[in-house]
Amino acid sequence: MTYLDTPAGRLPEILYLSIQKMQKAWEMLDNGIPYLHWDCDYCELQSDINCAEVDGLITPDLAWNLREKYLRMRKEDNSGPPRQNNKE
Repeated sequence: MTYLDTPAGRLPEILYLSIQKMQKAWEMLDNGIPYLHWDCDYCELQSDINCAEVDGLITPDLAWNLREKYLRMRKEDNSGPPRQNNKE
């Protein structure tokens, strides 16, 4: 497996390539350019991050840093079971 040293850390090449695609997708969307494959790029990167984390290729901390930076997720929004509305 090929690893690349990046500002985000040492990444498997496949993960690095997914990040590049996602960055291009965000750039287009942020500039108001329609991009119909955004959801595919998003899911591919999420999957690549998850696989790299589970396989021990990256640490859980690096995985969350990548999710926050490139998927615009927040760890605190994804911890624990969903809240239930107890109002009746």
